[in-house]
Amino acid sequence: MGMMRYDYDLYVIGAGSGGVRAARMSAASGAATAVAESGPLGGTCVNAGCVPKKLMVYASEFASSFEDSRGFGWTVGETRFDWSTLIANKDREIERLNGVYRGLLEGSGVEVHHGRARITGRHTVEVDGTSHTAKHILIATGGRPFKVPIPGADLGITSDEIFHLDTLPRRILITGGGYIAVEFAGIFNGLGSQVTLNYRGPLFLRGFDDDVRSSLAEAMAGRGIRLLFDTLIDRIEDSGNGLRATTNHGDTIEIDVALCATGRVPNSSGLGLEDIGVAQTPRGAVVVDEFSQTTVPGIYAIGDVTDRMALTPVAIGEAMALVQTLIHGTPTAMDYTNVPSAVFSQPQIGTVGLTESEAVAEGRNVSIFRSKFRPMLNTLSGRDEQTMMKLVVDRATDRVLGVHMVGPDAGEIIQGMAVALKCGATKERFDATVGIHPTAAEEFVTMREPVK
Repeated sequence: MGMMRYDYDLYVIGAGSGGVRAARMSAASGAATAVAESGPLGGTCVNAGCVPKKLMVYASEFASSFEDSRGFGWTVGETRFDWSTLIANKDREIERLNGVYRGLLEGSGVEVHHGRARITGRHTVEVDGTSHTAKHILIATGGRPFKVPIPGADLGITSDEIFHLDTLPRRILITGGGYIAVEFAGIFNGLGSQVTLNYRGPLFLRGFDDDVRSSLAEAMAGRGIRLLFDTLIDRIEDSGNGLRATTNHGDTIEIDVALCATGRVPNSSGLGLEDIGVAQTPRGAVVVDEFSQTTVPGIYAIGDVTDRMALTPVAIGEAMALVQTLIHGTPTAMDYTNVPSAVFSQPQIGTVGLTESEAVAEGRNVSIFRSKFRPMLNTLSGRDEQTMMKLVVDRATDRVLGVHMVGPDAGEIIQGMAVALKCGATKERFDATVGIHPTAAEEFVTMREPVK
């Protein structure tokens, strides 16, 4: 038998952050590449995630800036916020980005197929009735919001719809304890809505450092957000004048919008994975090895659909590693150590490395350096919100294992700290670094005494 000829070397399903990068890099190396996408280009990040969320965070931060300016001698005239202007401008920017992604794909020679793809065999993909053959198939279909099935759940919305509301809700209930819940709580609070956030556990942001979690909770409550921990919503009903949510404690909350931010699940159904034997976890995540190969050779998966680490730059890193592995013949695995991340809550969270409890669970003997202070802006603004900074240090090696921050610009500051951790910086190196004065960031290199 002669060599099997395929239509494509790589067929990518999903044109989000991971899929687009894999397709571009593959095509740029001369491999015949196609990508199938049923929605807008750019995936969650561009259309219903990082990008519109950050734009809305910026919009909502002006309220506190106006307020803070008074202590510095400013008199700000009457301020009005227009929701429809923000949404229209945000939509225009996202349309521009959809075009940028199209240009990137076409410019590198990727064929774009608009439609729903289904894998029909180890080397075949069908899109809207047309069959394509490929040497390698990549699943990069991402994730989607998950709604808790309670009576009246259909009256609530998810993060997908929150970006397209017709009007700014006067009262909003946000259910969930992850970063999406706290980010939208800050956004709507800043835009003037009355915000209630409920979470089933005793404190939100499970998996983050405990000092980060408690610091953010304190700050959010201080900004007038009503936090209901250890609270479930039993049902939602139409009250004739908005919605009424009833908690497991029997309390009712009158609201206009109920946002369900209770997590995301992998987008793996309808792809035909069961028929060809691609293994999935009970949550629907595609099971992969360290080189992103599924249980069926020749079929790969990256990004949120694998439920490894749901972050845009991680999906992109996985894509780059996969192209090295498949197209360049250099088996490359993604490195998940010291991946930094930020939560665009208000105040912001930035974090890299191990939390205190993770380090302790690993059996390490750690020193903790922690600082809480009023940022300089607040000395005249009259705001009493505090910034929290924390270092987790391994006593045996003096290595800095984790850096955590809650406060203005946390994301920007932690990116630099992430480089230090990648370089294996010790506490001694931190101490030997000269601070930039006056900044909040300098606190990370001037913490002398560990917490008792």
